[in-house]
Amino acid sequence: MRLSINLRAVALAILSICLLTVTASAAEVRVMISGGLTAAYKVLVPEFERATGHKVLTAYGPSMGTTTNAIPIRLERGEPADVLIMVGYALEDLAKNGKVIAGSSVDLVKSPIAVAVKSGTPKPDISTADAVKRALLAAKTIAYSDSASGVYVSTEMFDKLGIKEAMEGKARKIPATPVGEIVAHGDAEIGFQQMSELKPVEGIDIIGPLPNELQKITVFSAGIATVSKEPDAGKALIKFLASPAARAEIVKSGMDPIPAGATN
Repeated sequence: MRLSINLRAVALAILSICLLTVTASAAEVRVMISGGLTAAYKVLVPEFERATGHKVLTAYGPSMGTTTNAIPIRLERGEPADVLIMVGYALEDLAKNGKVIAGSSVDLVKSPIAVAVKSGTPKPDISTADAVKRALLAAKTIAYSDSASGVYVSTEMFDKLGIKEAMEGKARKIPATPVGEIVAHGDAEIGFQQMSELKPVEGIDIIGPLPNELQKITVFSAGIATVSKEPDAGKALIKFLASPAARAEIVKSGMDPIPAGATN
């Protein structure tokens, strides 16, 4: 344990030198981030601020959808942003629409979809696709997010299992609010969301990730907004989140870091 802490301290020290050479003066970095990376991000940002002297200002919201805090909606109404951290294909869409600086996007992590129930309630078998199907047919209420995991569950997975019609009326999309909170309050028996978004929620038991035959891995990426006033500081933040110094916290939050330069 002490060795791993020392190695992380050395990595942070080296990284801070590298980051400071890129951004010599302190800046305010405005970030818009969706739920997938939030848990690790909240731990890592203070380290970045100490290493660089920058101040990070964060706005949270889903990668897609029409809620007022959704990242595309925030950008449309002119909210300031330097760094966008969100579902990779949603970031690509923003780039196509001129909202992200070309060539600035970096893939950060891969995130699996997991299944949760309220703490203390029975945990259904989800070890196979057939087991998941039986659990969903037996459940009275099911919740999924309005972002990438929920889009997949509602438009692909239910079809794949042949239960789309059976899910009508008892499976519902949860806009903005973490699905885990809905499950914790007892408003849904089973909830689907990214593992990293379920982990921070109290009052739920995470049964595990979806089985391989049903799993859909989501890539979360970061890019520089075209409206950025601090692009260099923004690039430094992205570099930090993609660095070995951030790896342990990202893994702890339930995601798989993507090595720099890897193709997905």
